[in-house]
Amino acid sequence: MRAIVLTEPQAVALVNDWPDPEPGPGDVVVAIRAVGLCGSDLSVYDGDRAVPSLPWVMGHEGGGEIVATGPGVVDRHVGQRVVIEPNYCCFDCVACRNGRTSACDRRRIVGMNDPGLLAERVAVPARFTWPVPATVSDGALGCTEPLAVARTAVRRSGVAPGDRCLVVGAGSQGLFTCQTLLAAGAQVSVTEPHEGRLELAEQLGAKRVETAEVEPFPLVFDTAGVPAAWDTSLRAVAGGGTVVMIGMSRSPVSVSTRELVQRQVTIVGSLIYDHPTDFSATAAAVADGSVTPEQVLQAGSHPENAAAAFAKAREAPGKSWIDLSSWREESA
Repeated sequence: MRAIVLTEPQAVALVNDWPDPEPGPGDVVVAIRAVGLCGSDLSVYDGDRAVPSLPWVMGHEGGGEIVATGPGVVDRHVGQRVVIEPNYCCFDCVACRNGRTSACDRRRIVGMNDPGLLAERVAVPARFTWPVPATVSDGALGCTEPLAVARTAVRRSGVAPGDRCLVVGAGSQGLFTCQTLLAAGAQVSVTEPHEGRLELAEQLGAKRVETAEVEPFPLVFDTAGVPAAWDTSLRAVAGGGTVVMIGMSRSPVSVSTRELVQRQVTIVGSLIYDHPTDFSATAAAVADGSVTPEQVLQAGSHPENAAAAFAKAREAPGKSWIDLSSWREESA
């Protein structure tokens, strides 16, 4: 079986002898058609995020068709087109029992501590696959997961129609956040140093603002997660307003508790989504066409060009993804 693997930091290889997956009880095998690339994948690619072993199959944003089912699977079947929810919660810890599966302390993360999706076929727990119509494009399969992250952050923010919002950063996560806020009826502004990304945000309907000209916003969504972006976010949020942190960095940032208290600013960290409702709702929105994540996509890269796609993803405008549909069509 073919797979795209990390052999060492910043070295990606296409191999032809990766082991075929066997579905265990409750599993399905999915023939992958598309895999998106995001900042978490790039942290693995760079060697900043340790993985269990090398070589390692990366990738966690994707989907395809079910080609086999394991014992006990009754609500999924061969031939279904599905998108994969790549964070497998334990359902047993305190967080899971309280419905906050995003905080599960035993979470298995595809492509991080569980094998990734950049392979011809992968075994996946059936309950973490979401059927979608055949009309859902391959590209949409590769970006439903980051869209779910954006939609969940917007849900947690409590945004209402007409609210003025600033999105800090117009990488793919920032673009999906813009798209989600606009769909919710918010007034969306965006700040971003990369001209190509700003142009994409404007095409979605967001208004560009220069950092020096930012006026206070009741809601700020920090999707960049770097110290410079944090400074912008804190400066831009209005008194009594909320900063929703989506992007992450290990680098420390500074803020005085005096400022937070006197300005009465709320800081909300929004990590992924909570199973099952956030992901199922996103898959349904993609399926019925009420949101079109393809607006954020670049052209898909062929598997043979995966190394170049990883190398360029950090600076590219729009969402980078690997198009594995040719593999599926060859084996069908």
